[in-house]
Amino acid sequence: MSAIRISILGAGAMGSLFGGLLAEAGHAVELLDVSEAQIAAVRERGLLLRNDAGERRLAIPIMRPDEATTSPEWLIVFTKAMHTQAALESVRHLIGPQMRVLSLQNGLGNAEKLAAFADPSRIAIGMTTVPADLVAPGEVSSHGESKTRMVMANGGSDGALEALAAALNAAGLPCEVDPDAVVAIWEKVAFNSALNSLCAVTQRTVGALGSAAEGRQLAHAVADEVLAVAQAEGLAVSLERAHATINHALDHHGGHKPSMLQDLLAKRQTEIETLNGAVVRAAGTHGIAVPRTATLYALVKMAEQAA
Repeated sequence: MSAIRISILGAGAMGSLFGGLLAEAGHAVELLDVSEAQIAAVRERGLLLRNDAGERRLAIPIMRPDEATTSPEWLIVFTKAMHTQAALESVRHLIGPQMRVLSLQNGLGNAEKLAAFADPSRIAIGMTTVPADLVAPGEVSSHGESKTRMVMANGGSDGALEALAAALNAAGLPCEVDPDAVVAIWEKVAFNSALNSLCAVTQRTVGALGSAAEGRQLAHAVADEVLAVAQAEGLAVSLERAHATINHALDHHGGHKPSMLQDLLAKRQTEIETLNGAVVRAAGTHGIAVPRTATLYALVKMAEQAA
């Protein structure tokens, strides 16, 4: 397999994990981030990666976006959704006519944001269920099974996307090009709108949420609301699969702190607008009531304001 030039925009937990594993597999990876602590840690000590394959330190280039000079074949966007526009502005000088852009970000509306910077025919979107935690600057941990699904945003076929999927698989990140990836994106929105917001407002880990019967019931009720909106959008979401994924996380991702909880604890803005907020707005266009999703949206917004 030929090495692919890949830039990871947003070297938090997910970006560092994907970038580290792809670099370990022999691809030419650069991490782009604005966190001085993350940049300094990776430059000085390498990226410490812990997953089911063990623990190791990886030497990998990391820099601020404005320091990057090489246009990659793939720019993979992992920034928080509310930072997408600013992040893409910071790498506008790298975006050439041959470069492709992939968003594996949470939430809805990511393709539309990328289309302001790249040709729609070169934009791919997707979702991943990889659990990842940035334990400290330069240290990322990930344990458990996962799946990544992606598709060209215009629905077309693309050999470069197939090659990227093969690279991810070889790097230990199970991945497939899936024509129904938009369905998977909505199913993950149901997952995140339930678990991320509930963990955030209760300040519980996923496992702690799952240990309470009320937590489980509420998580599944929120997911049902989101899936009903997806069905109104004309998507063949699988209720059985979505609820099974939630149960698996509640049972097996015990100590995981979702990013929304981490953000509130750190007094940062969350991704609530592209998750629960986006669902509430879509539900309004269809005249669908989503009271639990809307309540969690309001509670997280209030917590953001308090922070």
